[in-house]
Amino acid sequence: MKKYLAELVGTFVLTFLGCGAAVALGCSGDNTAAVVGTAIAFGLAVVAMAYTIGGISGCHINPAITLGCFITGRIDAKDCGMYMLFQIIGAILAAAALAGVVATDPSLVITTATGANACAYGVTNGLIVEIVLTALFVLVVLGATAKANAATGNFAGLAIGLSLILIHLVGIHFTGTSVNPARSIGPALFEGGQALAELWVFIVGPFIGGALAAGIWKAIATEEK
Repeated sequence: MKKYLAELVGTFVLTFLGCGAAVALGCSGDNTAAVVGTAIAFGLAVVAMAYTIGGISGCHINPAITLGCFITGRIDAKDCGMYMLFQIIGAILAAAALAGVVATDPSLVITTATGANACAYGVTNGLIVEIVLTALFVLVVLGATAKANAATGNFAGLAIGLSLILIHLVGIHFTGTSVNPARSIGPALFEGGQALAELWVFIVGPFIGGALAAGIWKAIATEEK
């Protein structure tokens, strides 16, 4: 149970701090400073959690990563399901907390008040963006944490966090960047409207991307012992 609770806490931190930064900075596609700040916030949140709960649960804090680990045989079906459940709970709690903060500060009541995702250029564009970016991100995670890369394993959290910054710098303009179904489900439940109507994109896209990353990794990786 401790590793499941660790995933809940880690996903809460990622969602609250990442989406919180987007809200506080007024992140939008035409606000370059806010885009960069939000990207850095998500990346640093991952780095912080990697070195906080990595030794407990592996710090997936993302159902797409959990799926990738399941497909590559790193976790079993039970852990896969429980990780995803607790990640979603953590994200919902974080979105609820952020919604509470927004409710007490009228200046923060903006379209993306909870950091929810939306497809700026249609669902087809959004789906492609989320699939490709998630595949790249999960591939980095699988590689950085592989036993074959044990010599650089202590820097895995840093590599993953920095890659998430890059992913956000590309994706925010198109979708707000999810690459994480849990991180999208929580805010969408409180945001409603377009965010809730298009939520399927941010669930299906990352899961497809995570599965693709697992397939790519299995094709190129040496056998793990």
